[in-house]
Amino acid sequence: MSEKEMITQQLDQEIQTTLKVLRAYPEGKLDLKPSEKSRTARELAWTLVSDTKMFSGALDGPINFQGLPKPPQSLKEIIAALEESRKELLGKLGSLPEQHLQKTVKFPVGPKQMGDVPLGAFGWGVIKDHVHHRGQFSVYLRLTGGKLPSIYGPTADEPWM
Repeated sequence: MSEKEMITQQLDQEIQTTLKVLRAYPEGKLDLKPSEKSRTARELAWTLVSDTKMFSGALDGPINFQGLPKPPQSLKEIIAALEESRKELLGKLGSLPEQHLQKTVKFPVGPKQMGDVPLGAFGWGVIKDHVHHRGQFSVYLRLTGGKLPSIYGPTADEPWM
């Protein structure tokens, strides 16, 4: 399996899992902000969409950090945006020549420091960031009393046995 195929497969799997978590979240609780330094649930959910939009944009050229849209008001809109960005990103990856993943994109690599990051490495970074933020969001889901679906295995709310 090529790197492009592995990235594509892993992205699809993780986004599908994220969609399950987002669909389990109570609509009326998007303003939840567990602490002063935390994002709201809406902002955190939108980060999951922004990651995929950023990777999709990076496949076309330089990332426009100023052009990222603000989160919509409803969870339904956030879910629809993630479904759409997933479809767009997987389509781009599918038609991309494997060697394109060796091209670089400018991205922050440290405090106030930009560097050239190969698109393949950037893709893996997006996957890791996505999983990280989904984990944060799963805590928000628990705090609202929502039922946590299976992510990598059974949960108290979705036992396998």
